[in-house]
Amino acid sequence: MIGLDTNVLVRYLAQDDPGQASAATRLIERFTDDAPGFISTVALVETVWVLSHAYRTPRTEIVPIIEGLLRSKEIVVEQAEIHYAAFGGLPVHGRGLCGHHHRAKREKGGLHGNGLLRPPS
Repeated sequence: MIGLDTNVLVRYLAQDDPGQASAATRLIERFTDDAPGFISTVALVETVWVLSHAYRTPRTEIVPIIEGLLRSKEIVVEQAEIHYAAFGGLPVHGRGLCGHHHRAKREKGGLHGNGLLRPPS
């Protein structure tokens, strides 16, 4: 299983650099049900941040993109159930995307009040 980092995901989704987008597309489109790619929680959250902050992609476009990744049979997303519940239940307008990272971390081992990671119990 090949892991996809934030840069590869962003290049694939944004298609803004012809050379890098082409390489990312070739990599991602070769994944199959039997040989899927892998997206970590960190890469997923960073991708959302880059799309929303650096590319100024509206939430109305980000939510369906992430839901598509989560539903894909060719890509395995770490903690997919948690992400799907978070993204599927998000208001498209609001602050839900920022809180998603904290929800996912709480499920895995948690963020406590000051935002610092603590190890799972």
